[in-house]
Amino acid sequence: MLKHGCITLAQAALLGGCASSQAPTDEWTRWVCDSQVEVLWRLADGKGEQVDVRLGGGDIVYRLSQEPAGSGALYSDGMLSFHTKGEQGLVYWTASDDLIGRGCKAP
Repeated sequence: MLKHGCITLAQAALLGGCASSQAPTDEWTRWVCDSQVEVLWRLADGKGEQVDVRLGGGDIVYRLSQEPAGSGALYSDGMLSFHTKGEQGLVYWTASDDLIGRGCKAP
């Protein structure tokens, strides 16, 4: 039950719905996309302005910074982009606009 609460706080911070600062976390939130790609993500700073993302359980950690978005929250490092809206999101390669997965959400 406590783990679910932490995930909910992290998601709220990502979407800018939390007025107070949230501490970075060592726990990864696991989402699975429609393409069956696993996306692991966590807050990387206390303001929700950066997230760490790992794809497919790999060892490479992408540090993404928040960017302006029409809706939801968009994070990118110029290579990888992670866009969340509500309790789901999508992930894609930024330069080529190649979709990695959409409909990413908690399994």
